[in-house]
Amino acid sequence: MSEQVDAIVLVGGRGTRLRPLTLSAPKPMLPTAGVPFLTHLLSRIRAAGISHVILGTSYQAEVFSAHFGDGASLGLELEYVVESEPLGTGGAIGNVAHLLREDTAMIFNGDILTCCDLGSLLRAHRDTSADVTLHLTKVSDPRAFGCVPTDPDGRVTAFLEKDPNPVTDQINAGTYVFSREVVEAIPTDRPVSVERETFPGLLADGAVVTGYIDSTYWRDLGKPSDFVAGSADLVRGIAPTDALPGPIGDFLALEGATIAEGATVTGGATIGRDCVVESGAVVDGAVLFDGARVRSGAVVRASIVGRDAVIGSGTTLCDVVIGDRSVIGTGIELLHGARVWPDVTLADGSIRFSADA
Repeated sequence: MSEQVDAIVLVGGRGTRLRPLTLSAPKPMLPTAGVPFLTHLLSRIRAAGISHVILGTSYQAEVFSAHFGDGASLGLELEYVVESEPLGTGGAIGNVAHLLREDTAMIFNGDILTCCDLGSLLRAHRDTSADVTLHLTKVSDPRAFGCVPTDPDGRVTAFLEKDPNPVTDQINAGTYVFSREVVEAIPTDRPVSVERETFPGLLADGAVVTGYIDSTYWRDLGKPSDFVAGSADLVRGIAPTDALPGPIGDFLALEGATIAEGATVTGGATIGRDCVVESGAVVDGAVLFDGARVRSGAVVRASIVGRDAVIGSGTTLCDVVIGDRSVIGTGIELLHGARVWPDVTLADGSIRFSADA
């Protein structure tokens, strides 16, 4: 990028949809394709030519600085701002205004995985002389999202709440370009929502708010099913990253992981450090955190298995979350959204549980 830009990454959320995993770590720090998800996002920011990044933190704020430090190892200069109380998305943006150096800021939600071309997004912002430019993505079913219609010139005309009959398939994709003046105008003494207050207020005031629309890869990693799918897409090279700790392929095995002969590991699965997958086990599109063990004959599909957890022989997991250090006995079936909290032991037996039941 020829124009100098600051990056703001919002990582203050509590990640309640990913509990129990986020009891021990903030959502952007959960292992995703072998490294904290935030590492993948920061790699894309650096690849776009941005070097100064401000992290807006709140929940377990110290975890970010302890891991990334000043950012030098990533070729970045990181600074941190901690919210003393939740300020909402808009308030979190305004809260870092004092650290901005440039006239333009690119803003990222810290749980979005996307192929959006950041250079093209910035050029669109500059070419339209916009006050704010939003990355908008098209989805097949926009009913679960707030919609953002635009006119033929790309100007945003409204910000609409979820509706059973949406007027457009364009949704807010969670990446923005703001002029510095807009950032500095956001109140910092109370919670502010960009979707409900900042953006509608800019339209009412006649500001130039434009949409950068594309249909490339986009995924919100806030739910377990999307977290698992996003991790698998990073491993297989479907989603972009410069931070994958291994070659692109059908699975990723980290240092110290043991996959026995006769085990099957597919679907973009990640096998964490010092994990063990025994003979006859199947791990398909799942994420095993460090130290997890999958016993012989167990099947783990599209699930997240926490650190040092044990999955017993003959047990089946599909679309579930297993907390750190939990022990799931033999002959157990957990399906469709079931969650097991950390340090829980489920004894051997013919237990079948589905959250959909």
